[in-house]
Amino acid sequence: MLRAASSPARAAVRGLGFSNSLFRRDSFVYSSFLARHVSNISSLPKDHRYVSSHAHIRESSRTVRLLQERIFFSSSVHPLEAWRLSTHGGCVIANQLLHARHVSTASFELQTDNDVVRFSINKPPHKKGPQTKVKKRIKKSKKAKVNELRFYRLKAKKKMNSPNPEVRIRYKLEKAKRKEEWLIEKLRKFEVPKAPAERYDPEILTEEEKHYLKRTGEKKNNYVPVGRRGVFGGVVLNMHLHWKKHETVKVICKPCRPGQVHEYADELARLSKGIAIDIKPNNTIIFYRGKNYVQPKVMSPPDTLSKSKALEKYKFEQSLEHTSQFIERLEKELEEYHEHLARFKKEKEGAPVHSGAQN
Repeated sequence: MLRAASSPARAAVRGLGFSNSLFRRDSFVYSSFLARHVSNISSLPKDHRYVSSHAHIRESSRTVRLLQERIFFSSSVHPLEAWRLSTHGGCVIANQLLHARHVSTASFELQTDNDVVRFSINKPPHKKGPQTKVKKRIKKSKKAKVNELRFYRLKAKKKMNSPNPEVRIRYKLEKAKRKEEWLIEKLRKFEVPKAPAERYDPEILTEEEKHYLKRTGEKKNNYVPVGRRGVFGGVVLNMHLHWKKHETVKVICKPCRPGQVHEYADELARLSKGIAIDIKPNNTIIFYRGKNYVQPKVMSPPDTLSKSKALEKYKFEQSLEHTSQFIERLEKELEEYHEHLARFKKEKEGAPVHSGAQN
């Protein structure tokens, strides 16, 4: 159907000596002839858009005017059709092209709604979805970055050397709180989701068996150290390696905060499926492997940290602990300074009253 509609226009273009590039599917000439020679307009798509440059629209308009003259004086075209093309259609196209002449790019739209063809020029194409403006990130030069850093350093130095003690304390407090938030965010990355607990039958030991295993564990020299890294995959692996030849193993926790040894005992019992027989005052835990012990295929649990990650986590924890203590000390200093100011104001207000009474 489109080929049949475009054949008269192609013959006219060739007769006038123009190139076939003007008669493309996105050209103005193709759209004008398509609107007149298609028998069933409802078969067209609902929305056609053609975007052409300024020079292309100007050349297309010249071609349309020459085609109108050729068709008007041609005997093969019906007089009524020639009159429509030369009067009404030509005026509409010419008026729209005059408006589009002043822009560099134009949008040509052909709409076929309710069997009516409508043309529109210079309407921006509709884009699906919400239009969001993307802000371009301006790259700063090296000199601008150095100047910005110098400004912040001078600003911080001014606060640190301020004669007002409150300004100095508040600056240190804000800086310490920012560091505390940053450390908490870092520690969240080391949180490992716990694997679902496997079902196993906990063995019930009598008091005599516990006493025997406790004495046996104290006499033997095999042990597993738990240092500053805490409980990680390597500690559980070493426990299983010791249980290959021994029933019990000692776990020595150094350094260890007060009460932390009980946390280590619960965590190791969950990960190794062993039984904590005794916890000594010197932060030593004796573990029993169990009567029906079978060495697992994966001795290092997947829900534990590696050796390097555990050390990195320990450093952040130590820094967070010292930062929290520093914040508490600064808050206490700030409270003492406010109390000192209140006391000084009271003494200053009471001094003139006392001197006036003596006079």
